[in-house]
Amino acid sequence: MTSVSMDAQGIVIDGRPQVVLCASLFYFRLPREQWRDRLEQVRASGYTCVDVYLPWNFHELAPGRWSFEGRRDVAAFLDLAHETGLHVIARPGPYICSEWDGGALPAWLGLDPDLRVRQNEPHFLAWVSAWYDEVLPMLAARQLGAGGSVIMVQLENELDFFDCEDRTGYLTALRDQAVAHGITVPLVACAGQGDLFGATGNVPDVVPACNFYPNDDSPYIEEEVRRYTQLLADRGLPLLITETNRRHRTLRRLLASGASLIAPYLQASGWNFGYTPSSGNWGAPGNFMSHGYDFGGYVSSTGVERPEYAEAQVLARVLEALGSRLALATSGAPVEVVADFPTSSSPSVLDLDGGGRLVAVPNLGTADGRAVVNGTSVAVAADSCPLMLIDMPLGDRTLTLASADLVELSDDGLVFSSKVPVTVVIGTTAVEVAVGAGLVVDGVPVRVEAPAEVVEPEQAAAQDVTAVRRRETGAPDKPAGTHELPPTLESLGAYRGRGTYRATADLTGVDELLLVGAADIVDLSVGGRVRTLAGFGATERIDVRGLTGEIEATVEIWGHANFDDARLPALQLGALRGLGTMWTVVDVQDLSALWMVDGHWAGDPAPLRSLTGWSSTRVGTPVTYTRRIDTTTTTALHLDGLREPVQVTVGDSVPVTVHAENPWVLIPAGTKQIAVTLPHNPSGGGRGVELLSLQPVTDWTCAVQDDELLTAFALQDGPATEVELPLTLEPGEEAWLDVRLPSLQNGSVVRPEGTQVRVTGWASGECLGRVWTGERPAFSGGDPDVLWIPPGWSGLTLLVRGVSGPGTPELRTLKIE
Repeated sequence: MTSVSMDAQGIVIDGRPQVVLCASLFYFRLPREQWRDRLEQVRASGYTCVDVYLPWNFHELAPGRWSFEGRRDVAAFLDLAHETGLHVIARPGPYICSEWDGGALPAWLGLDPDLRVRQNEPHFLAWVSAWYDEVLPMLAARQLGAGGSVIMVQLENELDFFDCEDRTGYLTALRDQAVAHGITVPLVACAGQGDLFGATGNVPDVVPACNFYPNDDSPYIEEEVRRYTQLLADRGLPLLITETNRRHRTLRRLLASGASLIAPYLQASGWNFGYTPSSGNWGAPGNFMSHGYDFGGYVSSTGVERPEYAEAQVLARVLEALGSRLALATSGAPVEVVADFPTSSSPSVLDLDGGGRLVAVPNLGTADGRAVVNGTSVAVAADSCPLMLIDMPLGDRTLTLASADLVELSDDGLVFSSKVPVTVVIGTTAVEVAVGAGLVVDGVPVRVEAPAEVVEPEQAAAQDVTAVRRRETGAPDKPAGTHELPPTLESLGAYRGRGTYRATADLTGVDELLLVGAADIVDLSVGGRVRTLAGFGATERIDVRGLTGEIEATVEIWGHANFDDARLPALQLGALRGLGTMWTVVDVQDLSALWMVDGHWAGDPAPLRSLTGWSSTRVGTPVTYTRRIDTTTTTALHLDGLREPVQVTVGDSVPVTVHAENPWVLIPAGTKQIAVTLPHNPSGGGRGVELLSLQPVTDWTCAVQDDELLTAFALQDGPATEVELPLTLEPGEEAWLDVRLPSLQNGSVVRPEGTQVRVTGWASGECLGRVWTGERPAFSGGDPDVLWIPPGWSGLTLLVRGVSGPGTPELRTLKIE
């Protein structure tokens, strides 16, 4: 018999039915010195489990070079979780998402043109096997029943978001490897948008799980969740919610809707150290993930407990008080609820094991109100979701109704937690018990506690640091040869970090350069004029009128895409980084007119119209416009004013989809015809079309500075001069600064203040993260304006680089909090 089993009623761990409350806690986003404290913090919240990703590219630093030491010692983290009394859901990928660099897929995978990530494909699976050979034995040795506390292992992550050609074959390959390495606890695979087959391929012995991220104020949460509870119950399985919102009002609604595992994502926050954040999937269309990784969970990135922490403790006490009655509960018939506040459209009810029912009554409003539940009027606090009990046996009595959370059930009576008076009906005796009061109801002692409150500490006054030492030299680089066209940074061995590209081009008579596929951040200098770009590979037109001389570009990897977004090249999973391709624009031709129309009853010979100029009553029906061209060089087709995706066919090639975010198509020399297919939209207006004739800029000299080289330099002592802030720079100019910090017991939050500078920080042998002040791309994840120096870490070295934008690049001061 395995230590963990599941059926439609729920999860049984070591013979005990349980509802599992699980908090995400990531060892790779915390200093090792804080692992135990954070684990104990989770345990004290009442949660009994942590889920943890294991990022492949955090441990394989370069092909075949593994590290499981220091902050990468995942075995030690798992052992600490076990010592702390927490179960673990281990999530080794190979893909994890998690707004992490590349979703944890190593950057060099993209160098193999035959490799296709997240597919049942031998090149990719060979690399995955090497990762699994390293990590799965660690997990097998730490399973529940084998000396550890791992209760589930998740294969892959939200595969239903990804275009996997053979889901069944791919998940079967992962499952077989897990089994071969001795994993005996349940294997799960989570659906990010409810597609159970898309996540699991319906592979036997891979349990579907669900990730729900609803609007917390939606009245329809219960109806959606109950559908999945029933779908899984039909398969003899419980509903496992492997990710969801952090708010306990919502978590209670999920519990009452049948969830046996509830794992709010990132209850315990952390940090993206160094060059590990991703280029994320939440922008318009992309963004940068910040050094801070915090979505408002019950513990902040610096370890501060928030008000939801107290809510967690109350919910955990409810689970403990009801025990197996709740763990083995099944979905029940509706209970009539009428409220004077906004609430669920269909409140969820559970039939408790051994008798009685539980109904969740959420107050989605901001004021206390009253509800009539099963015929009895009760008070419900604002922004709450009491788990009300109905007709539950109490020995020789019956708890006919209780309008608040039951947190203690013993021979000494009943204890409830509530912010408003509680209606308790035992048998036919009904009373309303004030908060803080106690009564005996039909012989049963009843007491109502006010829930504990967590008050976040006041922010300490910030200190200004203006005295710094500026180093006299910058970091060295590694020469990376001369190349006809700009290579990717990964092909030069820089999987995280940056590189420089230099070339000389004759710009006489040239008005524009076209930059195609550059990512992530490019500081481009043409004839000494610097322009900073951050466009995720979108094609950029660069005005170079009147400029001559050398072209130089410094390209920094912010992070590889953690999702798969086809709208921009650098947001596609597995996409590489670098300068892309640079072209001089030698001619621009207007192609807006003389398109032949096919479709919508257009006859033969084909009419000639402007692009989108055909009229029809059939709105939304595709129309194809074809145009003859005569190209002797590479050209670029630009569709101006594009609003919706269109299909572009170049010659006889397969059509490609072109999006408004990157309305360009490169066309090879010798192409004679192009076609554009788009739905007829009489309200859409016209489309301008340009054809740019191009010549490539060639003969590039390259050098790289990977993250390890930069970190090694940051830790060195070198000649330096005392300077006072503010520090003014030119765009593209850099300064290395050594900073003396005041000693702060709980570590230091460093807030660089200034305009148009990028700041990278190092302390105690590790890169902390990066901050961009002034006009910048969109950021997500946490506070994008701070660097955090953990307690006990010493020293601070900053690399400050001026970037183009409004105003002069300047680092005014460093605020230390």
